[in-house]
Parts: sequence; structure tokens; C-alpha cells
Amino acid sequence: MFRRPVLQVFHKFVRHESEAVSSLVLERSLNRVQLLGRVGQDPVMRQVEGKNPVTIFSLATNEMWKSGESEAYQMGDVSQKTTWHRISVFRPGLRDVAYQYVKKGSRIYVEGKVDYGEYMDKNNVRRQATTIIADNIIFLSDQTKEKA
Repeated sequence: MFRRPVLQVFHKFVRHESEAVSSLVLERSLNRVQLLGRVGQDPVMRQVEGKNPVTIFSLATNEMWKSGESEAYQMGDVSQKTTWHRISVFRPGLRDVAYQYVKKGSRIYVEGKVDYGEYMDKNNVRRQATTIIADNIIFLSDQTKEKA
């Protein structure tokens, strides 16, 4: 007598929950970054207690644009802005290669994702940090240094 209504309610509940879960599973997103620039400092390897080590270095990218109306580029016509990125490498093989071969001034290509986080500084003040978590690093030849 009570079995049928209880089963109907149960089926409705399960169907509702499964539809909500499946809609979350089907949603896709993308967090991808590609950077090409020069390394600003030799990498350092850090390890926080209980966590895997990480290799960290900075990478500079430049944005240039023409300022002014003239067609010919002259020294005063080009403006440039440098942006510094903090690169963190967690993947074990890539982390060790980056620590060993990335050097200040090297020209490299980095693929990864953006990560926004917080940390406590030395004075126990909460700070925000934006980091690029590297998935891939490609070392580019530096023709200016090869000629020397």
C-alpha cells in the first residue's frame, strides 16, 4: 500500500539530484596562459613543510605600441610596457629541468594556467598573489648571446 508512493517520491528525488549533478559535469571552462619572454632571475626551489617542492622564477613580457600619427617609426614613436609574471613549476620532471636550465636573461615560452591565491607575509598581513602554474616550458635560442 505505501510502497508505491514511497518509490515514486524516491524516483523523483533521485532523478532531480542526478539532473543537477549532470548539468554541473557537462559545463566546461578554460584557464590557459601562453607567455613568451625573458627570465628576470635565476630560479629558486622552495619546499613548504608537508608539500612538494616548487621551482619559482620571474618572467618579463613586453608590450609595444606606436604612439603618434606618423607612418615611419622613430625612437620617440614607440612606447613599451613590461609586465612581470611569477612562474611556479610543480610537475616533478619539469620542476627539476626548470631549476637546472632556466637562467636569468633566458628567452623562454611558458604554457600554464593562472592561479590567484593568498599568503601571510612576515608581519602576518594577508597578501594576494597571482601566479602562473607552468605545465610546459620551451627553451628558445638566444641569438644575441650565441654571437658573443
